[in-house]
Amino acid sequence: MSKRTIIPFRAKVIEPLKLPSLEQRNKKISAAGLNVFQLDAEDVYIDLLTDSGTGAISAMQLARSMNGDESYAGSRSFRAMERQVMETMGFRYTIPVHQGRAAEQVLNFVMIKKNQIVPGNSHFDTTKAHIEFSGGRAIDCTIDAGRRSEGDHPFKGNIDIEKTEAVIREYGARHVAYILVTITCNSGGGQPVSMQNLRDVRALANKYGLPVVYDAARFAENAYFIKTREEEFADTPIPYIVREMFKHADACTMSSKKDALVPIGGFIGIRESEELYERVKTPTILFEGFYTYGGMSGSAMEALAQGLKEVVDLDYLTYRIGQVRRLGELLDSFGVPIVHPIGGHAVFIDARRFFPNVPQDQFPAQLLCVELYKEGGIRCVEVGSCLIGRDPDTGENIRPAMDLCRITIPRRAYTFEHLEYVADVVRTVYEEKGSSQRRGLCFDVEAPGIRHFSSTFRYV
Repeated sequence: MSKRTIIPFRAKVIEPLKLPSLEQRNKKISAAGLNVFQLDAEDVYIDLLTDSGTGAISAMQLARSMNGDESYAGSRSFRAMERQVMETMGFRYTIPVHQGRAAEQVLNFVMIKKNQIVPGNSHFDTTKAHIEFSGGRAIDCTIDAGRRSEGDHPFKGNIDIEKTEAVIREYGARHVAYILVTITCNSGGGQPVSMQNLRDVRALANKYGLPVVYDAARFAENAYFIKTREEEFADTPIPYIVREMFKHADACTMSSKKDALVPIGGFIGIRESEELYERVKTPTILFEGFYTYGGMSGSAMEALAQGLKEVVDLDYLTYRIGQVRRLGELLDSFGVPIVHPIGGHAVFIDARRFFPNVPQDQFPAQLLCVELYKEGGIRCVEVGSCLIGRDPDTGENIRPAMDLCRITIPRRAYTFEHLEYVADVVRTVYEEKGSSQRRGLCFDVEAPGIRHFSSTFRYV
């Protein structure tokens, strides 16, 4: 009997798409300074830049949003969201913010003192920037298997416990703000963190009296990988796995634009510490708004609460992660070098292996993003030498372990026919330019700070 793909939804509203001509695409990307962030969305055919806020909301989310209570303080919609966060994750306190990076800004403002460090697994761009903006330093303690695209380690997002403990001892526990665990680990290829690793991180933190904070943007996808790759949880329902995961965290930041299935919103979750909750209130009011709305509308909080209920459905997660896996397997069959095992929200192409003759300092992953747009109107994103930026102490370019082109799949938005088109475009670029390409890109104008958003490039 064949194994059938079960699609747990159907289309109710559609949005028309149009592929610009080759001539138009070449003009547009040149005018954008070879930076796909500078393209207008209407100039993109299939937009795989991010899975953040780009998915489709459900009919129930739309219905609940119509019931949003827009009261400034203590709204009914906030209480509904607060109850759902407690039910899904077990956090006693919830503070809404307008999106994930706002949660990072508020929490780091409170938790990081100047020159403190934050060890963790492959900090993402805004995460690293917020840590540094608060006067801290991010130290990558990902396991060695998570630093290369080859190999099938099931939990490449894991934190190296021995390495983390060595860092804590080197700097001293009082100079550690907290230990950060990103689930799933985006910069490392969308790789999950095992439950055992979460337990080990908790034990290490307890040993030195340190808090543990999760970047929980893709928590449900991480739970699915625990269920399918960690034998202890093979028969455990996803909601129970999620509660067990968060039992080992003191707090979390959440970009709800990912696994809460909404176009905007986020929150800070705090497990038990009333003292931390009280400290977080003031910067929330200053940066976001009153701490029971935090920059979110009542309708957005209602949709977020519903999204937290829908995302832990096993049928949804099986389809969602299965769609990403099928794209990865298709690229694999074409010989395209991708990160293994295939992650939860995106397929990551190893751009150094894709363009073996392009030097690392010439941004091979950024080059690949440009070529995919020119060939097929697809917008992807670089996760590599450009994104990671410069060392805040020396000003030198940081050389990451991998230069990746991330093909990010929005939730419930594209069919597999769209992704087959994407795979064919990638194959064409690989076959026609992969081994023959010898020049990459350099900065035309290097933007300060998070430079991959605004910098412009030219061919070397």
